[in-house]
Amino acid sequence: MIPAAIVFLVCLVMALMLARALGRRGMHRWFPAYFRQASGRQSPRADEAVHLLLCIADHFEPGHANACPATALARVQRWVEEYPRRFGAFRDSDGRSPQHTFFYPLETYDAAHVDLLAELARAGHGEVEVHLHHDRDNAEHLRQRLLEYKQLLASRHGLLSRRRDNGEVVYGFVHGDWALDNSRPDGRCCGVNNELDVLRETGCYADFTFPSVPSPTQPRKINSIYYACDDPLRPRSHDRGQDVSTAPRPDRSFMLIQGPLLLDWSRRKYAIVPRIENGCIQAGQLPNQRRVDLWLQARVQVPTRPDWFFVKLHTHGATEANLPALLGESMSQFHASLAERAGCNRNFHYHYVTARQMYNLIRAAEAGWTGRVEEARDFELELVTPS
Repeated sequence: MIPAAIVFLVCLVMALMLARALGRRGMHRWFPAYFRQASGRQSPRADEAVHLLLCIADHFEPGHANACPATALARVQRWVEEYPRRFGAFRDSDGRSPQHTFFYPLETYDAAHVDLLAELARAGHGEVEVHLHHDRDNAEHLRQRLLEYKQLLASRHGLLSRRRDNGEVVYGFVHGDWALDNSRPDGRCCGVNNELDVLRETGCYADFTFPSVPSPTQPRKINSIYYACDDPLRPRSHDRGQDVSTAPRPDRSFMLIQGPLLLDWSRRKYAIVPRIENGCIQAGQLPNQRRVDLWLQARVQVPTRPDWFFVKLHTHGATEANLPALLGESMSQFHASLAERAGCNRNFHYHYVTARQMYNLIRAAEAGWTGRVEEARDFELELVTPS
């Protein structure tokens, strides 16, 4: 028999290793919410209707790592040339091909890049939205830049979308360095404590930044679609909020659409510490059916449509290191596996959606929509018509 002292020592070492790993990933911030969700976090039953609404939000940065102009342009051209060739023949449950949403950075805008992305979008392979890296900024400067950029994308490139009720040009948003609403502990990479209000007032329909694990910017609230109200006196106002459709929408609130965040106990470091599933597609985190099961288990949903599972993934698709994961054989196999799964399970349906379409479906669910996914893709926001 192993002495009790040895058992205690082994358990203590394991506990310390686990605590150290959790601390490095800032898990103390979101672990309470993770445990609160435990009872509802389960895989769909075999007889449960599942509509997987799959959106890839790409923090698309052609100039990453101070790339020269020729390299940056080549990165964009590769996507425009290879994406339709490799994925154009795949079809989801609605007969739509895979969709990719390019969140293109304001601060490194290049008309040639955006023209190419607009070409890919108009060919039916995705849409373009707004990305921004900034530092030591202020609200008025940020407001001016966002208003000018959305008008540029709409008027010069025929991109973004309009509200169906009043024609306002609107946009989806991803914050650079994950620092939405000045959420870094050191205050860098933003500077604007009332950023949620600035985004809402300039026509941003939703934020798609999170999860950001292992960054310290990760909010306390996880696996959620929710409304947050800005408190201009403090950062990270999106740490808390009201889940969509659980009560009337709060006044002056802003929607955040999060991707899945879970512990993956099937993959462990040192055979003890679980890996983190954060919805990222990159080298070393390839898409597959095991991950699909985890994404569904996160149950990022709107209560009024329990059959709709909103899965927002993220990536940095312009970098060469991630291209095999995004434009290579692994992604082709992933799309083929979705079709195979749907063919084997009549209760499983999958729908490729853009960020805008995901927002529209959320709003449709919130309004009590009981119809098909395909009929609600343009529920509230429609694409800008190129002039």
